[in-house]
Amino acid sequence: MTEDVTVVVATRNRRGQVLETLCRHEAPVIMVDNGSDDGTPEAVSRAFPGVRVVRLGWNAGAGAARNVGVDLARTPFVAFADDDSYWAPGALAEAVRVLRAYPRTGLLAGRVLVGRERRLDPVSAEMARSPLGTPAGAPGPSVLGFLACAAVLRRDAFHQVGGFTERLRTYGEEALLAMDLAAAGWQLTYVADVVAHHLPLPAGRDLRERHRVEARNRVLTAALRRPAPLVLRTVAETLREPAGRRGLRDAGRELAWALRHRRRLPEQVEAALRTLERAPTGTPAPERQVPARVGN
Repeated sequence: MTEDVTVVVATRNRRGQVLETLCRHEAPVIMVDNGSDDGTPEAVSRAFPGVRVVRLGWNAGAGAARNVGVDLARTPFVAFADDDSYWAPGALAEAVRVLRAYPRTGLLAGRVLVGRERRLDPVSAEMARSPLGTPAGAPGPSVLGFLACAAVLRRDAFHQVGGFTERLRTYGEEALLAMDLAAAGWQLTYVADVVAHHLPLPAGRDLRERHRVEARNRVLTAALRRPAPLVLRTVAETLREPAGRRGLRDAGRELAWALRHRRRLPEQVEAALRTLERAPTGTPAPERQVPARVGN
């Protein structure tokens, strides 16, 4: 058991999956339930009395659920997991070792192995060859995105930037947090020795709805942090997607809020994002680093 890190799991209506994965984490676990109606909280409480179960009572979104979990944690480090993922043996202890050895690293993006056959997630392969390289004083390649099921971070860094923006709810909410951590001066680093297993269901959520929300959040994230020409380009690209028009309409309803909270990124972070966006297909542009997978 690794006592310096807490695993925060956000879940909704995935009782079978979470009962399979919770027992595999080698650290204390806080599970935050987003209003499940399939008996998930009760089943987890019976099966794992050592797991702290928090019932939100409604679907507040993955970001809000994780914020609650981090607020309740009392360890210096926090690891996120999905209800269909778990940390490999030794991974969390290695993450703690790396974070203690590299004090400017605020977030570790771990290597993700998918399914029972443990295939390397393409996002992990992209992060390993990040065009941003490995800066001095970092334990691995620099990235500007992460998968929520495979991230370990400093709790103080998370709170410094305000955690996840709850208005974005679920799907793509990681991108804004990654930008804000980098803007605050923290390194985000891919570390292949920190391994997470992801066991996705053969049939997932409503993909059309997911793509709609992803489009909404991509536009809002650009409006919140990126230069005006980039915002316009994001809008134009979104319009070409099947779910783009609906997502853009949803973003339009939130535009006044986004403009009130707009804060441009430091030039060095913006330059790094441009480097990723200019990279050829197959290298980790930010939107490819941050697919949404939380079961909410």
